[in-house]
Amino acid sequence: MPLPAKIGFIGTGSITDAMVRGLLVEPAAVPHVMMSQRSADVSAKLAADFPQVLVSIDNQAIVDGCDTVMLAIRPQIAEEVIRPLLFRDGQKVISVIAATSRPNLLEWIGADVLLTQAIPLPFVERRKGVTAIYPPDANTAAIFNALGTAVECATKVEYDLLASASALMGTYFGIMHRATEWLAENGLPEEKGRAYIAPLFAELSETALLAGKDTKFLDLSREFATKGGLNEQAFLDFDGKGGSGALKQALNRVLERVST
Repeated sequence: MPLPAKIGFIGTGSITDAMVRGLLVEPAAVPHVMMSQRSADVSAKLAADFPQVLVSIDNQAIVDGCDTVMLAIRPQIAEEVIRPLLFRDGQKVISVIAATSRPNLLEWIGADVLLTQAIPLPFVERRKGVTAIYPPDANTAAIFNALGTAVECATKVEYDLLASASALMGTYFGIMHRATEWLAENGLPEEKGRAYIAPLFAELSETALLAGKDTKFLDLSREFATKGGLNEQAFLDFDGKGGSGALKQALNRVLERVST
């Protein structure tokens, strides 16, 4: 599926920055990107780094000039930014606005557009992002496959579940921080703890990626936890003393928030 000749971005936060850089790093995936000037620092830097970036002070000009428009606005101001814009029937619109319902988006847009929602993560800048999209759409999938891997969700429930799982990024780094903090408290210099923990977690993630789709994460846990060994002891303590319960409770609370 070919990518659009020009993608317009309304909203210029960190995710827009990551998506544009991922699309335009050599070899560029699209010939042109049009974007709003709302965050002048981000748009100016992107325009300086990539001659394919066209910056507009007028959001309506972006809607008029692009067949595919990416909405990347903070949810707190999304309605006030979107409502005044005049979209075309049949226009492709991709929303990456967090915690904003599809019915609300369609009401604010006020036209019979082809709307897809997506959850791009910062890794799209390196074309290593995994992005959930809903509903399934070949054109949207082509964009995010160029930025890594697109996961097309068959239902809103699937999409909300993956949105909830994406909220674990802070927890992942938080665990690394707590482990490094514990090492420092027990006498290991922080820089040595970081030098050990970061590659350890990176290699574990790489192992999970290479294991194949038929290998369960629990199988890997057992493989890395010798019976009666230290890894088994640590996991049993985590699992038996509330760690797994706290994790599921946190995910349930995120799911309640994103599915409203």
